[in-house]
Amino acid sequence: MNYFETLKFGSHKLKSNNINTHMLDSELLLSYVLKLSREQVLVNLDRNMYKGKFNLFKKLLSRRERKEPIAYIINKKEFWKNNFYINRNVLIPRPETEIIVEEVLNIIKTNSSKNILEIGTGSGCIIISILKERVNCFATAIDISKKAINIAKFNAKMHHLSNKINLKNIDIDKIHHNKYDFIISNPPYIKKFNISRLDESVKFFEPYIALEAGIDGLREIKKIIIKSNELLKKNGKLIFEIGDNQVMVVKKILNQNGYYIEKVINDISSIPRVIISTKIN
Repeated sequence: MNYFETLKFGSHKLKSNNINTHMLDSELLLSYVLKLSREQVLVNLDRNMYKGKFNLFKKLLSRRERKEPIAYIINKKEFWKNNFYINRNVLIPRPETEIIVEEVLNIIKTNSSKNILEIGTGSGCIIISILKERVNCFATAIDISKKAINIAKFNAKMHHLSNKINLKNIDIDKIHHNKYDFIISNPPYIKKFNISRLDESVKFFEPYIALEAGIDGLREIKKIIIKSNELLKKNGKLIFEIGDNQVMVVKKILNQNGYYIEKVINDISSIPRVIISTKIN
């Protein structure tokens, strides 16, 4: 069996299990098994597969058939301009979250030195992406999951930024008296009773603690807004992601807590996804 036949075999298996991205996923899994890029696989389709490699490919296919996300199977996800190590202890980075990175980079000038706090860093992909392009900035990144912090530390080391990020396994309530220029977050914002409606690949594999945010989905957002008022400098920016149908109530909470709303950015589906606000008192 050659690479072409192997890809065809994988694609058929996944398609029969209702995986819409069956061909792409087959290519990604095979390139992972062979330790080659997708492009290298696709230009060498007539090469023969070794039995051991094919058996490993089948094992990974069976995981994908059970709806396990590709990113967890290959322990890698591209975000912004870089690859990050991930596993089931952290959320899979999503394209809409890149809006936070883009907006922060738009605000901070290239040579500026700013002090940034990230709340709920997960894999560290957001803050690492920012610091790679704003080399004079420093950051503190926190998460209540020790396993997530360990992954963020691994990614920070991989991207040579360990000396730029202070990674802490603590809750936001434990941070006091630091005055930050920016606070950023992609917090949990799914309503407790909506978790069961999520796609199987999310609800059965991604960390519940990073998704669920109480009955109204606003538990963590409220906490961040209130606590950030204490931690931000005057005119400091609070930039965070929100869920579907939350924009109006979140704007109200921000106004009640002394923030001016600069703008709301929609994601690719035209859903309000990221809010940029400024502390004005």
